[in-house]
Amino acid sequence: MRILAVADTELSWLTGAEARSQVGEVDAVISCGDLPAAYLEHIETLFNVPLLYVWGNHDTTYREHAPEGCQSLEGRIVEVGSLRFMGLGGSVRYNDRVFGFTERDMYWRMLKLALRAKATGGIDVLVTHAPVRGMGDLDDVPHQGFSAFDTCIQMLRPRLMLHGHVHPEYGRIERERVHPAGTRVLNCCGYRIIDLPDPVR
Repeated sequence: MRILAVADTELSWLTGAEARSQVGEVDAVISCGDLPAAYLEHIETLFNVPLLYVWGNHDTTYREHAPEGCQSLEGRIVEVGSLRFMGLGGSVRYNDRVFGFTERDMYWRMLKLALRAKATGGIDVLVTHAPVRGMGDLDDVPHQGFSAFDTCIQMLRPRLMLHGHVHPEYGRIERERVHPAGTRVLNCCGYRIIDLPDPVR
């Protein structure tokens, strides 16, 4: 499966007439959060493939206007083609105006979903907004990752984790890491193209 992953930063060329010829054919679009509903709607219309999204910390407007024609992955497990995706959006809660969670709240939220995933065949791709704590996050509270995601990866061992939230302009950021469990962890701020072979079940 060929995936277009987007997060955080709107790119005008990605909603232009030449976007499909520049990107090529994709099988799915995944949003890791902090993008306007209209932007995702435009991309979904242009590429005409399933678009799955989680909420970023600034996506509270989705309560009034969720991205139309797109499918929420927030707190869910969704199959697209032969791949299973699991979504946990939001960031560390640093004020009452963002879509955020304490570490404890995210842990219980993750555990409930991960146990369901484990009982139904696992997942191929974990989609989050925030990174794993200690893997591409920052020390300031708003940009810290979640230790709960480390536990999730150890439990489910997905092939891929996609996240956003930490922009390259914040400093020297590694855009790709490999978790000790073997999962590739990709920062998708802006956009990424990922080729993920079909799994052998």
